[in-house]
Amino acid sequence: MTAGRPTIRHVAERAGVSLKTVSRVINDEPNVAEPTAARVNAAIAELGFRRNDLARSLRHGRSSATLGLVIEDVANPFYSAITQAVENVARERGFMVIAGSCSEDPELERDLVQALLRRRVDALVLVPAAASHDWLAAEQTPVVFLDRPPVGMEADAVVLDNAGGARLAVEHLLAHGHERIACVADPEELVTASERVAGYRAALSAAGIEPDPRLVRTDVRDPEHSQAIVAELLALPETIRPTALFTGNNRHTVGALRALRGHARELALVGFDDFELADLLATPTTVVRHDSHRMGVEAAQLVFARLDGDEDPPRRVVLPTELVPRGSGEVPPP
Repeated sequence: MTAGRPTIRHVAERAGVSLKTVSRVINDEPNVAEPTAARVNAAIAELGFRRNDLARSLRHGRSSATLGLVIEDVANPFYSAITQAVENVARERGFMVIAGSCSEDPELERDLVQALLRRRVDALVLVPAAASHDWLAAEQTPVVFLDRPPVGMEADAVVLDNAGGARLAVEHLLAHGHERIACVADPEELVTASERVAGYRAALSAAGIEPDPRLVRTDVRDPEHSQAIVAELLALPETIRPTALFTGNNRHTVGALRALRGHARELALVGFDDFELADLLATPTTVVRHDSHRMGVEAAQLVFARLDGDEDPPRRVVLPTELVPRGSGEVPPP
């Protein structure tokens, strides 16, 4: 048996024929010799291969022409840009997108996915909330994971260089003389958060600095919580109080800016994710920027490649990040 779900390539290798011959057999096309077809069908049975009937129906013009998209929160500019990009690519192919927000709720995510599957969407683009998606592995509908990789199944994924981006942010603060650098981030159960915190720790370690656990807060949920956490950090004794701050996403950055407003001593700040008007603040915000629109485009292109019959092993596309200095990250230590 092959590792993971058998593909058309595995069938071709077992039967000793070309990919095109296997495709002709599973699509009931003519001009395949009976012994060859029998050999292919035997390989299919031995491997437990199941053809992608939705992809097959698309090639024969029997598609619902819809994609399902499940994201965290459409109100977040990061996810709204992704949604727009997926819709643009889908529209070019004559498809429409049915989108839903699951608010990081695994049960709601599962309900949304199952509702979309009942509506016979041709494929899914999914920002995962659940710890595992083994319950989705048996489905024949193509799935592309976005922002976070799949757990419990093999599938295409489009993710960011989270650790690299966080490391850029902290290295920038270190280069401006800071050593007491706080980190405000999502719970580390989220892959994106754990990778960003790992990048933060790696940058400090490379500089010979042991992260102070009192300055690492990885339980932050929303802008209001971030504001409260940063206020707590600002109230620490002067020998512990951070001189700089790394925030793990745009919502945390917004909360931090609210806490810093009117504070007697300015802190350096670098946030992961750009956000609207960040460059127009009194002290423009230095950020780690990435192209969320491109994430959506890459995910949609992977989906349509699968619907067009691509049977290659799952791909992981890692998109780069860049540091954008604007002023807040260049504030020197007191």
